[in-house]
Amino acid sequence: MERLDKMESMLGELLRQRTVKDWYSTDEVAEIMGKAKFTVREWCRHGRVHCRKKNSGRGKHRDWVISNEELLRIQREGLLPLEKTTTSI
Repeated sequence: MERLDKMESMLGELLRQRTVKDWYSTDEVAEIMGKAKFTVREWCRHGRVHCRKKNSGRGKHRDWVISNEELLRIQREGLLPLEKTTTSI
């Protein structure tokens, strides 16, 4: 019985991993990509991925979300180039 429970648990995890969503949180993308949550949030903050802010329901703070299409693009092509900033002397 214990072995059957373990197999059901593993099957449930596989199904969860294979479920395609329209939008993913930065935490979900980090898990899928094998990166730190902070790293994915920094990609968003620096414009390295196409993403948008979504109301989180926690006051004025909004969370980044990344579309499934963008996740697939990142996996195929990598990050967008880092935007160069201009400085005046």
